[in-house]
Amino acid sequence: MFNIKLETLNIFEVHSNKIMGLIKDIYSVTFYEKFGQAVAEVHPTFDKQKFIDAIYKGDFAQKEWKDRMKHTTVVLHQFMPQNFPEAVALIDKIIENLKKNNYTDSNLAFIFFADYIEMYGLDDFKTSAKAFVSITQFISCEFAVRPFVLKYKQEMINEMIKWSLHENHHVRRLSSEGSRPRLPWAMAIPFLKKDPTSILPILENLKNDPSEYVRRSVANNLNDIAKDNPQIVLEIAKKWRGKSPETDGIIKHGARTLLKQGHPEILSHYGLESTNIELSNFEIKTPVVKIGDYLQFQFDLNNKNNEAKTVRLEYAVHYKKAKGHLAKKVFKISEKTYQPNQLIKVDRNQSFKIITTRVFHTGIHQLSIIINGTESEVLEFELIS
Repeated sequence: MFNIKLETLNIFEVHSNKIMGLIKDIYSVTFYEKFGQAVAEVHPTFDKQKFIDAIYKGDFAQKEWKDRMKHTTVVLHQFMPQNFPEAVALIDKIIENLKKNNYTDSNLAFIFFADYIEMYGLDDFKTSAKAFVSITQFISCEFAVRPFVLKYKQEMINEMIKWSLHENHHVRRLSSEGSRPRLPWAMAIPFLKKDPTSILPILENLKNDPSEYVRRSVANNLNDIAKDNPQIVLEIAKKWRGKSPETDGIIKHGARTLLKQGHPEILSHYGLESTNIELSNFEIKTPVVKIGDYLQFQFDLNNKNNEAKTVRLEYAVHYKKAKGHLAKKVFKISEKTYQPNQLIKVDRNQSFKIITTRVFHTGIHQLSIIINGTESEVLEFELIS
């Protein structure tokens, strides 16, 4: 199968211009030659050379990955039946031919199949819904399905509830991933951010899914919900608790934002109490840090209880922002059981190397340790250029 995890693509897309160049180059002459041949074998009137000429007409070389993908969608449409159901039927034939010929080059490139449905099928709900089921078994469709959720709302969600019971795990995952209220790098779904009740049956159907790929999507959906409706996730956590190790794993991953926020109810749910967990010798070893270097800090932690305790250990960097205010970012160190009177020493480095996803501002920043959701004293350090 040629499904991809699009979150991997997005990490590449935002973190490295060099990698981004490699990604856009999956749309190469070799790719279009092979793809064009696969189309020609099932579409007798298809002119492969005209298709390739149309692809490279204009400023193709200057286009980045997403623009090349969109451009491929538009050019392909010029060579497809103008009747949308006929075009979808042909796409199914093309995909089957690609599978038959064991096409394995740059499977990410085929995201334009999903994009085709998004661009040209929004007014044909029935055909598009059926197309998503077949295409997502070849290439992920979670971005393309979202305009349909926005337009058709409950009608589309009802279809996705059916998908959550599908025999193919890629289709089941699409029901969860496509309905996430806050899918990263995709359009948000405002009515689901406000009230996610309508998608809860999807998550309920998938909570014991045999595929980790699907279960992780359920957890990500819950984490989205927690950002706007924490109480709903807390109720689900209570309801699902202890059903199975897999379901417990979904809850834990789905509640990660609440845990980072130190939400009292979720901390209580996991028995994370900070009483008699002592922090000492907290010290910033590099009080002045140059952009490009590391912040170094250390501390001791002692479980002074007479019984073993689970300790979720985190630290928070309060980054100085452009307008002078501080913004808190939490980083997890560990979560494990500490025996009575167990003392550990922790040394940690926090990178201030330049990355495209964060702009560093010189000046006073802050650092704190978080023990089972309770934030310690705050120490300051200076970031310089």
